Amino acid sequence: MVLSDTTPATPGIVIYTSAVCPYCVAAKNFLKSKGQAWTEVRIDQDPAEREKMMALTRRTSVPQIFIGDTHVGGYDDMIALHREGKLEPLLEGAA
Repeated sequence: MVLSDTTPATPGIVIYTSAVCPYCVAAKNFLKSKGQAWTEVRIDQDPAEREKMMALTRRTSVPQIFIGDTHVGGYDDMIALHREGKLEPLLEGAA
Protein backbone atom coordinates (compact mmCIF):
# COMPACT_ATOMS: atom_id res chain seq x y z
CA MET A 1 0.00 0.00 0.00
CA VAL A 2 1.34 3.42 -0.96
CA LEU A 3 0.25 6.53 0.87
CA SER A 4 -0.63 9.50 -1.27
CA ASP A 5 1.82 12.40 -1.36
CA THR A 6 -1.17 14.73 -1.68
CA THR A 7 -2.27 14.23 1.92
CA PRO A 8 -2.39 17.74 3.40
CA ALA A 9 -0.08 18.38 6.31
CA THR A 10 -1.62 19.52 9.55
CA PRO A 11 -0.88 23.14 10.36
CA GLY A 12 1.83 24.00 12.83
CA ILE A 13 0.90 25.30 16.26
CA VAL A 14 2.80 28.17 17.87
CA ILE A 15 2.14 29.19 21.48
CA TYR A 16 3.56 32.39 22.94
CA THR A 17 4.08 31.77 26.68
CA SER A 18 5.84 32.88 29.84
CA ALA A 19 7.23 30.84 32.74
CA VAL A 20 4.66 31.82 35.37
CA CYS A 21 1.45 31.45 33.36
CA PRO A 22 -1.09 28.87 34.53
CA TYR A 23 -3.17 29.36 31.37
CA CYS A 24 -0.09 28.54 29.27
CA VAL A 25 0.28 25.26 31.14
CA ALA A 26 -3.43 24.53 30.72
CA ALA A 27 -3.26 25.26 26.97
CA LYS A 28 -0.25 22.98 26.50
CA ASN A 29 -1.89 20.21 28.57
CA PHE A 30 -5.08 20.47 26.51
CA LEU A 31 -3.18 20.31 23.21
CA LYS A 32 -1.13 17.39 24.53
CA SER A 33 -4.37 15.56 25.38
CA LYS A 34 -5.40 16.06 21.75
CA GLY A 35 -2.12 14.49 20.56
CA GLN A 36 -0.80 17.79 19.22
CA ALA A 37 2.75 19.12 19.11
CA TRP A 38 3.64 22.81 19.13
CA THR A 39 6.43 25.33 19.05
CA GLU A 40 6.68 27.34 22.26
CA VAL A 41 7.93 30.92 22.15
CA ARG A 42 8.86 32.25 25.59
CA ILE A 43 8.24 35.99 25.55
CA ASP A 44 9.65 36.41 29.07
CA GLN A 45 13.08 35.37 27.78
CA ASP A 46 13.07 37.35 24.54
CA PRO A 47 11.76 40.95 24.40
CA ALA A 48 11.84 40.88 20.59
CA GLU A 49 9.42 37.92 20.59
CA ARG A 50 7.13 39.82 23.00
CA GLU A 51 7.06 42.74 20.55
CA LYS A 52 6.40 40.37 17.65
CA MET A 53 3.51 38.71 19.54
CA MET A 54 1.97 42.09 20.41
CA ALA A 55 2.26 43.24 16.79
CA LEU A 56 0.62 40.04 15.51
CA THR A 57 -2.18 39.84 18.08
CA ARG A 58 -2.66 43.35 19.47
CA ARG A 59 -2.69 41.63 22.88
CA THR A 60 -0.22 41.63 25.76
CA SER A 61 -1.40 38.52 27.62
CA VAL A 62 -0.23 34.95 27.24
CA PRO A 63 -0.81 32.41 26.00
CA GLN A 64 -1.40 33.51 22.44
CA ILE A 65 -2.05 30.52 20.23
CA PHE A 66 -1.69 30.25 16.47
CA ILE A 67 -2.77 27.24 14.45
CA GLY A 68 -1.19 27.68 11.05
CA ASP A 69 -1.87 31.29 10.08
CA THR A 70 -4.98 31.51 12.27
CA HIS A 71 -4.73 33.43 15.53
CA VAL A 72 -6.89 31.43 17.92
CA GLY A 73 -6.31 33.74 20.89
CA GLY A 74 -5.74 32.61 24.45
CA TYR A 75 -6.66 29.49 26.39
CA ASP A 76 -10.30 30.51 26.92
CA ASP A 77 -10.64 31.31 23.19
CA MET A 78 -9.24 27.88 22.27
CA ILE A 79 -11.60 26.08 24.66
CA ALA A 80 -14.56 28.07 23.30
CA LEU A 81 -13.61 26.98 19.76
CA HIS A 82 -13.38 23.39 20.98
CA ARG A 83 -16.84 23.57 22.59
CA GLU A 84 -18.26 24.98 19.34
CA GLY A 85 -16.75 22.09 17.38
CA LYS A 86 -14.50 24.45 15.41
CA LEU A 87 -11.09 23.61 16.89
CA GLU A 88 -10.68 20.09 15.53
CA PRO A 89 -11.23 21.08 11.88
CA LEU A 90 -8.66 23.85 12.38
CA LEU A 91 -6.18 21.35 13.83
CA GLU A 92 -6.80 19.08 10.84
CA GLY A 93 -5.97 21.84 8.41
CA ALA A 94 -9.42 22.99 7.34
CA ALA A 95 -9.44 26.73 6.75
